[in-house]
Amino acid sequence: MTTHQLNLLAGISIAVCWCAFVVTWLAAENYSEGRAPAERTRSRFGTAVTPGLIIVTVISVAVPKADWQSLAVHAPVARILGLVILLAATAFTIWARLVLGIMWSGAPAVKQEHQLRTGGPYGITRHPIYTGILGMLLGSMLVAGAGRWIVPFPVFLVLLEIKIRIEERFMLAEFPDDYPRYRHRVPRLVPGLHLTSGSKAASR
Repeated sequence: MTTHQLNLLAGISIAVCWCAFVVTWLAAENYSEGRAPAERTRSRFGTAVTPGLIIVTVISVAVPKADWQSLAVHAPVARILGLVILLAATAFTIWARLVLGIMWSGAPAVKQEHQLRTGGPYGITRHPIYTGILGMLLGSMLVAGAGRWIVPFPVFLVLLEIKIRIEERFMLAEFPDDYPRYRHRVPRLVPGLHLTSGSKAASR
């Protein structure tokens, strides 16, 4: 496969996957309108995650392409691997969002008659949406040959870590019996990774 073909594949796959992500979110938001339970507790932090990531992405795009060349990865194997990760992560993210349904919120929150999801993707990681988005960013970075895509990934990871800790506190307070058992059984972000110290996560 030529470099031109790889670049074309990168552009199409990234566009399709992220468009599918956006469409799913918009459709789920539209469906949840008027159906979602009222929020009893809400953190102010969560709403800053998306704008923060957008700002970092815009800045990275604004930097001339030539300045990112030293961080570029040209190995075809890495880019094909990235495509596999991107497709799998997109499917996983959408699955998790649909399963969470009307319990989803943009910021860490506890809703009236809040339900703790522990099945499906929530039996694989405690934060499958976050796992999926990180996977999409990683996959996009590899497919695109790294470069400017290196910037959003670590920034989003830091923002998620803060958000997860807030959600963790909310879930422990709301489900003092069930949540400790759940987080002991299910890893936080990485499927199959069980760390006793990793019992500091949240349900998303």
